[in-house]
Amino acid sequence: MLSQLVGEKGHVTGIDMTENQLEVARTYVDHHMQEFGYKKPNVSFVQGYIEALTEAGLEKNSFDIIISNCVVNLSPDKRRVLAEAYSVLKDGGELYFSDIYSSQRLTEEIKNHKVLWGECFGGALWWKDLLSLAEEVGFTAPRLVTANFVTVDNKELEDVLGDFKFVSATYRLFKLPKGDIKCGQVIYNGSITGAENSFQFDCRYTFKAGEVVEVDRDVASILTHSRFAEDFTFQPSGDSCGPCGVKPTAAVVDPFELALPPKKPRPGSATGGCCSTRSATCCK
Repeated sequence: MLSQLVGEKGHVTGIDMTENQLEVARTYVDHHMQEFGYKKPNVSFVQGYIEALTEAGLEKNSFDIIISNCVVNLSPDKRRVLAEAYSVLKDGGELYFSDIYSSQRLTEEIKNHKVLWGECFGGALWWKDLLSLAEEVGFTAPRLVTANFVTVDNKELEDVLGDFKFVSATYRLFKLPKGDIKCGQVIYNGSITGAENSFQFDCRYTFKAGEVVEVDRDVASILTHSRFAEDFTFQPSGDSCGPCGVKPTAAVVDPFELALPPKKPRPGSATGGCCSTRSATCCK
C-alpha cells in the first residue's frame, strides 16, 4: 500500500530486527514492482532496531513519514525510539503510529511478566508518559486520532493486571521548525486521494472540503509546515489566540475517555496480542 501511495518517484524503507521477516518481504519486491508497473523498485528493507535507525543506515532529516503498528511497546527504551524517529524525519515530518497504552504506570511485576510482555501489555506506556517523552525529544504535542479498549480475556492474566486498563491508540507526532504560528482559519481543498470529501486529521478535527474551520496554533503550524500544506488554504483569524479561545493544550485528549468499548475476542484467542518484533516503515 505504501509503495503505491508514494508512487514510483517516492521511496519506502522497511526496517525490522529479524532477518527471517526481511527475507519474506524481499521475496515479493519484484512482484509488486511489476504489479504496479514500476520500472524499478521503490521499496527496500534493512535489518536493524527502531531504537537505532541511524545506525541501520537511515539518513538524518530524510523521511517525510514513519509508521509503526503496535511494536514500540516492545522496546525497552521508548525515549530513544522517539528520538531516533525525530532524527531521521525532515522538518514537517510525521511519526504516525498505533500502540498499546496503560491507564497508569505499570508495576515491575507486570513489566517483567514474560507472557504480558509478549502480548504487548507488559511494555505498554502510561499514556501521559508518551506526552512527556514526545516533548523531551522535540515533537509537537501528540495528536490522538483513534482509541479502542483492549482486554485480556484470560483469568490468570487478569488477576496479575488487577485494575490496570489498556487501550490501542493511534497518534500523530510532528517534527516542526521553531517559530511563532498563530491560530487561524483553514479550508480543506479536498485534494488528498481517498479523502476527497472529508479528511480526519485527529479526534478533534475532521475537515470537510470547502468548509472554513478555526484551528488552534498547533494544528495551524502542522498544516503549514507538513506535507499537508498544499491541501489547505490558509487565512488569518484576526485574533492571535483565535476567537474560540482554543489553545495548543486542547490537543491533549485522554484516550481512555475517547476509547470505544472492547470488541469480543476471536474464538481461541487468549489476549489482545500483537507483533513480536520491533519494526517501522519510513517513507519519502
